[in-house]
Amino acid sequence: MSSAPLTQIPRNLMFRYRFPCHPAAGTVPGSAAEKTHALPVMGRFEGQRPFAEWQAGWNEKGLHVSVQVTGRTTSLWCKPTQLMDSDGVHVWVDTRDTHDVHRATRYCHWMMAMPTGGSGPGGAQCSMLKINRAREDSPSINRAKADVVSKVRKDGYDLALFLPSAMLNGWNPAEQPSIGFFIGVSDREMGWQTLGVGPELPIFEDPSLWQTLRLVGEAK
Repeated sequence: MSSAPLTQIPRNLMFRYRFPCHPAAGTVPGSAAEKTHALPVMGRFEGQRPFAEWQAGWNEKGLHVSVQVTGRTTSLWCKPTQLMDSDGVHVWVDTRDTHDVHRATRYCHWMMAMPTGGSGPGGAQCSMLKINRAREDSPSINRAKADVVSKVRKDGYDLALFLPSAMLNGWNPAEQPSIGFFIGVSDREMGWQTLGVGPELPIFEDPSLWQTLRLVGEAK
């Protein structure tokens, strides 16, 4: 995926962030929608206007991600056949937290979830996508599905995911308590909101641009 030329070095490119990720019980999506699971919006340092809040939680069975989008005034546009043009949430996970390579490994994963257009609760859907230029595809691609639910509101939507361990090659919190992680909300009305640098850099395929989640606490 091509990126626009940079006119200056993004501020978030100068730092590598490590965020605590607290336990969330069970496998029902939405278990990590509490303030204790909140992650910051580092994209504001790139001039992004925040319009979403997000949270992440973990347990031995997988990873929880929740997002709440507000401030919309137009209808959502979600097309299963045009994921990259649709409104939705992108999540990247590297179960080995590798930041010294620019091409994805077999431990890297990319999921895209939409609040409508699918067959899940509320019309939600989640797809696992192949990462461009990856050294090796994750062997877990297409082996498992994420549990996803959504609730569409007049001014936005709530979306919650549970990514099971079968979907995340190398998921082993006991031996690997830090994971590479990145999240971005793509919105045709309001633009992009990300956990770090924006899509002007190759966030879709370069794990060195992702952040780190430290899986702290005792799994529930």
